[in-house]
Amino acid sequence: MISKQEINQIADNYNPKDIKLATVCSHSALQTFFGARQEGFKTLGIAIGSIPKFYDAFPLARPDEFMVLKNYQEIIEKADELIKKNVVLIPNGSFVEYMGALNFRDKLNIPTFGNRRVLEWEADRNKQREWLEQAGVRMPAVIKKPEDISGPVIVKYFGAKGGRGFFVAKNKEDFYTSIGANPNYTMQEYILGTRYYPQFFSSPFKRENAMPTSSGSLQLLSIDRRDETNIDEMYKLGEVEKLRKHGVIPSFVVTGNVPVVLRESLLPEVFDFAEKTCSKAKDLFDGMIGPFCLEGVYTDQLKFYVFEISARIVAGTNPFISGSPYSALTFKQQMSTGRRIAEEIRYALSINKLKEVIS
Repeated sequence: MISKQEINQIADNYNPKDIKLATVCSHSALQTFFGARQEGFKTLGIAIGSIPKFYDAFPLARPDEFMVLKNYQEIIEKADELIKKNVVLIPNGSFVEYMGALNFRDKLNIPTFGNRRVLEWEADRNKQREWLEQAGVRMPAVIKKPEDISGPVIVKYFGAKGGRGFFVAKNKEDFYTSIGANPNYTMQEYILGTRYYPQFFSSPFKRENAMPTSSGSLQLLSIDRRDETNIDEMYKLGEVEKLRKHGVIPSFVVTGNVPVVLRESLLPEVFDFAEKTCSKAKDLFDGMIGPFCLEGVYTDQLKFYVFEISARIVAGTNPFISGSPYSALTFKQQMSTGRRIAEEIRYALSINKLKEVIS
């Protein structure tokens, strides 16, 4: 793993008045570039293959400069060039997934917003569950083997992102029909309810407009639901089991996001789980820094089950580029997650503590 000491030594040579925020042109990059511009930062877009032409349609979110690379791995080769530009990387889902979590963690020696040690706990679904269960977060039960399936389960391949690599089975026959050749998966009971994705921001600093925690402070920035390809429409066609026989396989691939506001009475438990997650992260790997999302489902008994955590900016924050009902109650200006990242970096620079928010 790239050591914190190595990153700190690189950051020591940065000009604090000339920091550039950079990310890969995908996922949540538009709001990241826009938010950085709102906070007065210059930006750099890492484009794979070619500069995205449609970025010209969004001049306020178009980065100040581009670096065009052949593939994600080439970012490692260009590290020295990016360091000379005083770049702080902002990781997003595409960045980490396509570069590879191990490459990102162990080979990319560019100062990066957040704590890269979280990747060890997030990328491995077994370690992720260990983290959340130790935190006291309610989770769906694990089903260890197909023969133990006694009701609907959801199966997730390791590394599955954006809903790809998920399937539902209600018995072992369904499981073996769908599993394919991937040996690395986790299987949980399928909790029937409404899925919600609350997006939080964890700061190592005690901020005035945030809930204090043992590891710093916590804010809820937004909540979304997700539009998924055919699973949301299959009820119109009939029983899933019958559709399988015709080659129609349920898909959870996310194609869009919908803003949501929770009943106020449900917020205490969501905040409680988020706070406990941050506290346990401090114990396990020196804490979470920046945005994270507790992906879960509310049952008709009004119990929240967390089935996964994403420990960086998620695409579900994209509907809130102008802010959300929650950020409107927190900030005097429009605040997206992309801008909140830039604002945290700006604040850290103002108190000479940039090293506390990078790794």
